[in-house]
Amino acid sequence: MGLAQRAVRSLKTEGPRQALSRVFNRLSIDLDGNRLGDSLVRPEDAVAVDWTTVPEFVSNPPAPVTENVRTAWIISPPGRTSGGHQNAFRFMDFLEKAGHSVTVYFYTTQAKPIDLAEIRTMLQTTSAYPDLRGELRIYDPAVGLDADTQAVFATGWETAYPAYRHPGNARRFYFTQDFEPAFYALGSDYVLAENTYRFGFHGFSAGRWLAKKLTADYGMPGDYYDYAVDKQHYSLTNTAQRNEVLFYARPPTARRAFEFGRLVLTELHRLRPDITINMVGWDISPYPVPFPYVNHTALDISQLNEVYNRCAGALILSLTNMSLLPMEVMSSGVVPVVNDGPNTREIFDSPYMDHQPLSPGAMARRLIEIVDNPEQASHAAAMAASVAAIDWVDPGETFSSAFGAAMATPPARA
Repeated sequence: MGLAQRAVRSLKTEGPRQALSRVFNRLSIDLDGNRLGDSLVRPEDAVAVDWTTVPEFVSNPPAPVTENVRTAWIISPPGRTSGGHQNAFRFMDFLEKAGHSVTVYFYTTQAKPIDLAEIRTMLQTTSAYPDLRGELRIYDPAVGLDADTQAVFATGWETAYPAYRHPGNARRFYFTQDFEPAFYALGSDYVLAENTYRFGFHGFSAGRWLAKKLTADYGMPGDYYDYAVDKQHYSLTNTAQRNEVLFYARPPTARRAFEFGRLVLTELHRLRPDITINMVGWDISPYPVPFPYVNHTALDISQLNEVYNRCAGALILSLTNMSLLPMEVMSSGVVPVVNDGPNTREIFDSPYMDHQPLSPGAMARRLIEIVDNPEQASHAAAMAASVAAIDWVDPGETFSSAFGAAMATPPARA
């Protein structure tokens, strides 16, 4: 599959933000150089933001308001299987249910026009997205956000720039789901992404590890919410012994360590060729894989539970912030084998999370032990029960409460 075909597939599944990032990264390798415009942020936005000065929304904060807040969320166009977008929309829905209004602005640097009708259809027909009441718009730099906006949410790092540039003194918030500079090699985009943590925004971070890092390293104030499980889509349905494993495989996403996982599974297959290996998250057919596997590609969220319930263990690698997947597969009775580190240990403290050193051999042997465990079925049931009471309602309430408290308090000066 060529670069153009991969770009089209990425557009349909992840959305333009991730697709453009993958294509630009590939072009920088193929052409041995980047062009000035090959970034997720508009050049005029990047130049206009001088974070070394105190912005008006900090020096002249708005009057406190906690009810019926008019919020604007700036986000890249969503994709059908983009977990980050799905989670952001989940929290927009929490704000609406708490009595606030939400207007969504889609921001992109891509040349192709955004098709709002197509996005609306995707949101309505994909089970992972909530049904928002708020209006969906294309971000137009000549128009900007509504003048009466009281709270602006940046999402991906590139959206922090137009959020900063909004001329009103609305409160600025940053819905952070990962340490996004690590998406890049140390270079221009790394720096542009890193600088956004110095903009004076109030953060709402996915998990305590990320919130602690942003405060300790950049002085960015904020709150965090805990991870949870969508009970509508994940549950234990297979109580029999399982002889399959799962790998969350996303080759274009460097932090998911596809090549490292391939090493793990190559060793697993050498030792135990009878174990079925399932690949979920991306179409793996264009990539060289030296063992047989089941290619599930990027499934809709409604189709994942059936695959999970066939597996005893799951290899889930995430080298920046922890993925939502470990808790989701646990709900389906699957032992998550994750890379050991503060980004995984500080998110969710559970004896069922299987932290392993980043050694291909050690991880392969551990997956085999999980498959061969004679108490596998009872362990799966206990594991699923351990997350049965963890629902997104609680993080939603935490987020809504923290948002209300932040809107009632003037922003801190850097």
